[in-house]
Amino acid sequence: MSPLATARRIGVGARQSANWVQLLRFGLVGVSGYVINLGVFALLLQTLSLHHVLAAIGAFVVAVSSNFYWNRHWTFRASNGHAGFQAVRFFTISVGALAVNLLMLEALVGAGMGELPSQAIAVATAMPVNFVGNKLWTFS
Repeated sequence: MSPLATARRIGVGARQSANWVQLLRFGLVGVSGYVINLGVFALLLQTLSLHHVLAAIGAFVVAVSSNFYWNRHWTFRASNGHAGFQAVRFFTISVGALAVNLLMLEALVGAGMGELPSQAIAVATAMPVNFVGNKLWTFS
């Protein structure tokens, strides 16, 4: 799909109230994933003394598993689709969002911000990439 077609599809979707409900549910799932991510990140950083990038990747793996389950069954109610195909797509989109997260994390840590606050901002920055990708591709 071309960028123009994608922009049109997003514009049409923004006028449908059901999509706003999905966005709210996605946000609630995201909040739970956010808490999981930051908790695992802090645990790996402080308990195992992992580098912040490795801790972020470990936290991502745990949080993305929870998010997939809840987004599949509650946000998008896509349980009639093939879970394996949806999981691959969800993980692909999530890795793209992880790339955004890691770039932001490195920039903020490099600018002198603490690792945990940097991760908190970086995860929030990646959320729009996650929602649009999963709405348009994973659970369409």
